[in-house]
Amino acid sequence: MIVNGKNFDINELMKSIDTNSNELQKVGNFTLTKREIEILERNFIEYKTCSSLRDLMLKIQYELENDDLDNDSGDELDFVLEQINERDYYTNINK
Repeated sequence: MIVNGKNFDINELMKSIDTNSNELQKVGNFTLTKREIEILERNFIEYKTCSSLRDLMLKIQYELENDDLDNDSGDELDFVLEQINERDYYTNINK
Protein backbone atom coordinates (compact mmCIF):
# COMPACT_ATOMS: atom_id res chain seq x y z
CA MET A 1 0.00 0.00 0.00
CA ILE A 2 1.26 3.50 -0.84
CA VAL A 3 0.43 6.38 1.52
CA ASN A 4 1.74 9.89 0.88
CA GLY A 5 4.28 8.49 -1.55
CA LYS A 6 5.62 5.91 0.93
CA ASN A 7 5.25 2.20 0.37
CA PHE A 8 4.00 0.24 3.40
CA ASP A 9 3.83 -3.53 3.72
CA ILE A 10 0.61 -4.38 5.59
CA ASN A 11 1.97 -7.76 6.73
CA GLU A 12 5.03 -6.12 8.31
CA LEU A 13 2.88 -3.49 10.00
CA MET A 14 0.60 -6.18 11.43
CA LYS A 15 3.60 -8.07 12.83
CA SER A 16 4.80 -4.95 14.63
CA ILE A 17 1.53 -4.45 16.54
CA ASP A 18 1.91 -5.46 20.19
CA THR A 19 -1.41 -6.93 21.29
CA ASN A 20 0.01 -8.80 24.29
CA SER A 21 0.65 -5.65 26.31
CA ASN A 22 -3.08 -4.84 26.27
CA GLU A 23 -4.07 -8.24 27.64
CA LEU A 24 -5.98 -7.90 30.90
CA GLN A 25 -4.68 -9.56 34.07
CA LYS A 26 -6.78 -10.11 37.20
CA VAL A 27 -5.24 -8.41 40.25
CA GLY A 28 -7.32 -8.95 43.38
CA ASN A 29 -10.70 -7.29 42.80
CA PHE A 30 -9.76 -5.49 39.59
CA THR A 31 -7.96 -5.91 36.27
CA LEU A 32 -4.92 -4.22 34.77
CA THR A 33 -3.23 -4.62 31.42
CA LYS A 34 0.22 -6.16 31.21
CA ARG A 35 1.54 -2.76 30.12
CA GLU A 36 0.02 -1.03 33.16
CA ILE A 37 1.51 -3.68 35.45
CA GLU A 38 4.96 -3.23 33.89
CA ILE A 39 4.78 0.55 34.39
CA LEU A 40 3.62 0.21 38.00
CA GLU A 41 6.36 -2.30 38.79
CA ARG A 42 9.01 -0.14 37.11
CA ASN A 43 7.91 2.75 39.35
CA PHE A 44 7.75 0.58 42.50
CA ILE A 45 4.03 1.08 43.05
CA GLU A 46 2.61 -1.78 45.11
CA TYR A 47 -0.57 -2.36 43.12
CA LYS A 48 -1.13 -5.85 44.59
CA THR A 49 -1.88 -4.34 48.00
CA CYS A 50 -4.69 -2.16 46.64
CA SER A 51 -8.27 -3.24 47.32
CA SER A 52 -9.75 -1.31 44.39
CA LEU A 53 -8.89 0.75 41.33
CA ARG A 54 -9.66 3.89 43.34
CA ASP A 55 -7.15 2.85 45.97
CA LEU A 56 -4.58 2.34 43.22
CA MET A 57 -5.41 5.74 41.71
CA LEU A 58 -4.63 7.38 45.06
CA LYS A 59 -1.24 5.65 45.21
CA ILE A 60 -0.42 6.78 41.67
CA GLN A 61 -1.51 10.36 42.40
CA TYR A 62 0.70 10.36 45.49
CA GLU A 63 3.69 9.28 43.38
CA LEU A 64 2.90 11.91 40.74
CA GLU A 65 3.22 14.57 43.44
CA ASN A 66 6.77 13.33 44.18
CA ASP A 67 9.34 15.94 43.11
CA ASP A 68 11.95 13.26 42.42
CA LEU A 69 9.89 11.68 39.63
CA ASP A 70 11.45 12.11 36.19
CA ASN A 71 9.35 13.23 33.19
CA ASP A 72 9.22 9.82 31.51
CA SER A 73 8.00 8.09 34.65
CA GLY A 74 5.50 10.86 35.22
CA ASP A 75 4.15 10.53 31.69
CA GLU A 76 3.85 6.76 32.07
CA LEU A 77 2.06 7.06 35.40
CA ASP A 78 -0.27 9.71 33.96
CA PHE A 79 -1.12 7.25 31.18
CA VAL A 80 -1.87 4.46 33.69
CA LEU A 81 -3.92 6.82 35.85
CA GLU A 82 -6.04 7.88 32.87
CA GLN A 83 -6.59 4.28 31.78
CA ILE A 84 -7.65 2.95 35.16
CA ASN A 85 -9.74 6.04 35.89
CA GLU A 86 -11.68 5.41 32.70
CA ARG A 87 -11.97 1.68 33.43
CA ASP A 88 -13.21 2.43 36.96
CA TYR A 89 -15.75 4.93 35.63
CA TYR A 90 -17.23 2.54 33.09
CA THR A 91 -17.21 -0.35 35.53
CA ASN A 92 -19.08 1.58 38.20
CA ILE A 93 -21.49 3.58 36.01
CA ASN A 94 -23.45 0.44 35.22
CA LYS A 95 -23.96 -0.55 38.88
